[in-house]
Amino acid sequence: MSWNLTPLSHRLGITYPLIQAPMAGGFTSPELVGAVCNAGGLGSFAAALLSPAEIRSGVEQIRRLTAQPFNVNVFVLDPPSPDPSEVERALELLRPIRDELGLPPGRPPARWCQDYREQLETLIELRVPVTSFTFGLLDGAAIERLHRSGSIVLGTATNVAEARAWAENGADAVCAQGAEAGAHRGTFLGGLDEGLIGSLALVPQVVDAVRVPVVAAGGIADGRGVAAALVLGATGVQLGTVFLNCVEAPIHPGYRAALRAARETDTRVTRVFSGRPARGIVNEFMRRLDARAHEVPAYPVQNALTGEIRRAASDSNRPEFMSLWAGQAVGLLARRPAGQRAADLVAALVSETELAIRRVSAGSFATPG
Repeated sequence: MSWNLTPLSHRLGITYPLIQAPMAGGFTSPELVGAVCNAGGLGSFAAALLSPAEIRSGVEQIRRLTAQPFNVNVFVLDPPSPDPSEVERALELLRPIRDELGLPPGRPPARWCQDYREQLETLIELRVPVTSFTFGLLDGAAIERLHRSGSIVLGTATNVAEARAWAENGADAVCAQGAEAGAHRGTFLGGLDEGLIGSLALVPQVVDAVRVPVVAAGGIADGRGVAAALVLGATGVQLGTVFLNCVEAPIHPGYRAALRAARETDTRVTRVFSGRPARGIVNEFMRRLDARAHEVPAYPVQNALTGEIRRAASDSNRPEFMSLWAGQAVGLLARRPAGQRAADLVAALVSETELAIRRVSAGSFATPG
């Protein structure tokens, strides 16, 4: 049987069990999603920070670009009610950077985050082919409603307990997010340490614990990683950082340059941008504030308070104050053409995976040149 004919690719109706990760913050454009889908993978639209109207617009654009299945991701997150004094302390901590960027004194936003329940209703209304969820757990009733709308449901897990919870509630597949992954940790059961398990250790344990297909994520940026994940028992692989190198990914030129220059030692997990542990390329913002990370309010409060800083940094070409999310496999990006087309990347991943599988089957373990 061909490596790409897995239970997950069959269930999703895709040619290759390759999923482009949803990356919130405007990094996964409809153009990127559509290109990945048309190339035989599953493109993912990050909708966690979008209003229902923005989700509708994005889904409409994707449907104009592809007739293939696609995924929409949101965060399972209740709007917070932070203590005003905590907010004031956080604003004071950020004041020197705001001053440096020429921003006026910070103020609390009118809304800390989108209401995921409103987003969920929108996904059901739009009958999105695939939906995925991070930061929390949908109850069985919500998953059943998504199923009735025709949606396949993927839940994100960073440990075995979370994977079991998603499977027990009726998810069709579980994405096992290893500690190497870029951007936010999806942990919702236990503390940070209980969600910082590497992919090589996490994936086989999740595979053994649940009876639904498992998607491997974290530290995978080429076909060798895809092949390794399949050997571990995953029936699909999710890749994020490598897709940021694609021309269809609308990221800042300074961010793109940082990705291509980064090595495997250049990322770190931090709370200072958003209030939730997330892996990114170390920059001045992190160096200044990481020592005071214990003073930062939890997500989404800190994320909202730093939003204006990140936008101003982008507008003024100051990547040292931008969130440069990236996984530990970021050093592999330099091997690929800058601004690679998403279709070409998918084709390259397929070829690399097939080559890796052939080499293992032949007992040849030479490193590719």
